[in-house]
Amino acid sequence: MEIEKERGITIKAQAVRIDYKADDGITYEFNLIDTPGHVDFSYEVSRSLMACEGALLVVDASQGVEAQTVANAYMATDSGLELIPVINKIDLPAADVERVREEIEDVIGISAEDAIPASAKQGIGTKEILEEIVAKLSAPEDKTKEPLKALIFDSWFDSYQGVVMLIRVFAGKIETGSQIKLMSTGKNYEVRKLGIFSPAALEVKVLTTGEVGFVAASIKEISEANVGDTITDAENPTLSPLSGFRVMKPMVFSGLYPIDSGEYDKLREALEKLGLNDSSLVYEPETSAALGFGFRCGFLGLLHMEIVKERLEREFELELITTAPTVVYKATNKKGDVRYVDNPSELPTPDQIEHIEEPYVVVSIHTPGAYLGPIFDLCIKKRGTQRDVRYVTQDRVIVEYEIPLAEIVFDFYDKLKSLSRGYASMDYEPAGYKGSELIKMDVLVNGDPVDALSIIVHKEKSYERGRELISKLRSLIPRQLYEVVIQASIGNKIIARESVKPVRKDVTAKCYGGDVTRKRKLLEKQKAGKKRLKQVGNIEIPQEAFLAVLKT
Repeated sequence: MEIEKERGITIKAQAVRIDYKADDGITYEFNLIDTPGHVDFSYEVSRSLMACEGALLVVDASQGVEAQTVANAYMATDSGLELIPVINKIDLPAADVERVREEIEDVIGISAEDAIPASAKQGIGTKEILEEIVAKLSAPEDKTKEPLKALIFDSWFDSYQGVVMLIRVFAGKIETGSQIKLMSTGKNYEVRKLGIFSPAALEVKVLTTGEVGFVAASIKEISEANVGDTITDAENPTLSPLSGFRVMKPMVFSGLYPIDSGEYDKLREALEKLGLNDSSLVYEPETSAALGFGFRCGFLGLLHMEIVKERLEREFELELITTAPTVVYKATNKKGDVRYVDNPSELPTPDQIEHIEEPYVVVSIHTPGAYLGPIFDLCIKKRGTQRDVRYVTQDRVIVEYEIPLAEIVFDFYDKLKSLSRGYASMDYEPAGYKGSELIKMDVLVNGDPVDALSIIVHKEKSYERGRELISKLRSLIPRQLYEVVIQASIGNKIIARESVKPVRKDVTAKCYGGDVTRKRKLLEKQKAGKKRLKQVGNIEIPQEAFLAVLKT
């Protein structure tokens, strides 16, 4: 993907098949899946682990064990996978293989005695890794005689072939022309095309037990081919489906609206196609007084949100406006009824609410000891409570904080990386809901609330956030022929106000003498015209204004 090349990160898991002639003279067939590493794409990792027999645990020889490495290593062991530790980038000047060996044993808790030193850049250790796979990982059992059982672990939409599914065959075999059944829907299809990636797509006639490949069966409806579903033979079906992978819950919610309201249907189709390729994306239609028709989307994190927006704009040629991201709050009213709110405009008024709770997460930060001070400051500013600090080696520290998810959603990851010069890494897991003093802050433009700019903030930070946001909007909203007043309000109380001065035409320029009342008359006429304009005028709020809400 272009975005992957630009950012230098993996976003989508990729499957490939290679043949390897080992030292024992036998040619082995390897099916490899490369997965993303960022915390926002852990869903891709959990899917890939379900399809695998073993995993290479690749650790950077200079950076050491990162937070996400630990989370993914535990996920792999929970799935019953054999782990082969590899210490990569040994060609770097800062590489320290022995220190990293110790770290793997202390932090992850697996033996690193046989960890293979490697350099992917220079090709060192590649042969040793392949030989280790042959020695450590056993081949899948031969279950070709059993009924077909295959797991869909990825899928995408092709204009000519319909839904294309990437599968791992666990039992039986699948052939072109055979009838298959999707177990979640119970519908039957004829296999039109089978293939493998090696790394280019190659057509094959049959996929047998243990193999990974893609299937096209003229499935037109995107909703019918769910990732995690089991494929079986229509005439001789298996009795029980394979267990799906864990369902990821969206952490961050945001509104996506087309700039041109006529592109609403195009946006819906694009979200359907992208949702097939990215099962962790959830969306539902919503309307906004300021922006018209759009969708409320749930994402796993801010990077995930950014990538989805960028893919919609590039791959489907849409122009979109994104509203400020929020998390899911739990509001209890005076009667004791609980309501989950993911949109600030849906939050009940303060007089109706008994109390509000917000989601907290336990953040685990792996960092060199030199950056501890700035990281502590950052966590305290984000309303964090320290849980644990432990030294893994003389210089590597693991810090644990309990922080509200809403504080992490904004710019926590970027700030952490800049404070630690890129050396710190983080991972987080949900820690339940806790009561907080939260309030809804509205933005008014000439007295009218702009629902898409509403945000939920902590009471202590409301004045600061209000002032910051209003001054940012003042510089972004273009000048009109009349004064534009921008205000931040909590309930009926205005907490910040700025005004955009009007563009003024000099109507008295043609008066070159005579009585002063002539000038006054023209100025009064201009004033009345501006007042009339202000009553009927519509202010276009630029996309930058919505982005400003994200930035603050």
